[in-house]
Amino acid sequence: MKNNLLPWVWLSMLPGVSPVKRKMLIDFFKDAENVWNATIPELKLAPFLTGNNIKQIISPENREEAGVVYKATLYNKIEIITFKSEIYPECLKNTYDPPVVLYVRGKLIPDEHCIGIVGSRRATCYGLEMAENIAFELAQAGITVVSGMARGIDSHAHYGAIKAGGRTIAVFGCGLDTVYPKENSNLMEQIIKSGAVISEYTVGTQPLNYNFPARNRIISGLSLGVAVIEAGEKSGSLITADYALEQGREVFAVPGNINRWNSKGTNNLIKEGAKMVTCADDILEEISYIENIKRKINISGKSNIISNIGKDERKILDILKYEELHIDDISELTGISINTLNSLVIMMELKGLVEQMPGNIYRLKK
Repeated sequence: MKNNLLPWVWLSMLPGVSPVKRKMLIDFFKDAENVWNATIPELKLAPFLTGNNIKQIISPENREEAGVVYKATLYNKIEIITFKSEIYPECLKNTYDPPVVLYVRGKLIPDEHCIGIVGSRRATCYGLEMAENIAFELAQAGITVVSGMARGIDSHAHYGAIKAGGRTIAVFGCGLDTVYPKENSNLMEQIIKSGAVISEYTVGTQPLNYNFPARNRIISGLSLGVAVIEAGEKSGSLITADYALEQGREVFAVPGNINRWNSKGTNNLIKEGAKMVTCADDILEEISYIENIKRKINISGKSNIISNIGKDERKILDILKYEELHIDDISELTGISINTLNSLVIMMELKGLVEQMPGNIYRLKK
């Protein structure tokens, strides 16, 4: 094919084909162009495709529409970053359902360390100040701040990073030819200069409600952890926190006034085990610990283990970072039964995360 990015645009917008199936198609056929060129018998060899999926893949109308969108993407000076690109973010690539294409205005940097900051659109002055201050301090420390450019907490997180002269990334729930919300037009241009605005949605895609929960998985997927600042009990920010947990990311929460509705979600997160933070140092301390473990694992040639750490294993690592402990003490502090714990620590030893010392005492692997 004359232009090998067109098949990627086409694949990213195929109706009825989920992000998971799009990724499976890339794994199965190795490249979007191979999917584009596949015959019906070849497509039938992919066991995860339904008859309707195949119908959409071979549809001439879908290919024609993709050609129009591809030209509009180039016209709007939007970069097309494919799943196979060297600058596609590694953190996001290792999630369950990464987008096969990221549409980008600005600049992505490979392997940058990101923290997501999300929260209420109807934030208090306290929440806005916390978002801006924490983002400012994170950016000063070289962390890229990721958010969704929504009103309230998101916007102030971006402003905080920009004021610090740092990088920030906004993840859109619409095409990048649309500014949403409209009043953030100037902020969008500042973000493009100091980082990037990105989306999995093609140009022309409107900011429909159902796009935003899916967008949230990208915010958490890009990040080592997500900080939630002011969220009600049913806030969309809690969806981002849920995605973070599913993806093995850290969840941080800024405590709020117990009498305010938009603090109930964040305070509940703390009750459920999210790390309470009051400043950027609380976040930096935690991600430094995570990165140290990653570095040890990488040295031992087991680079993917950290993303596969379960909830109970995380509890064990969290208490061992402070001191060496007897297995009975680990059981008491984590609430994990001795029988389960014995199996867990054996697996963690094999992963190179912990080591046993004389007397049934465990510590982090040095």
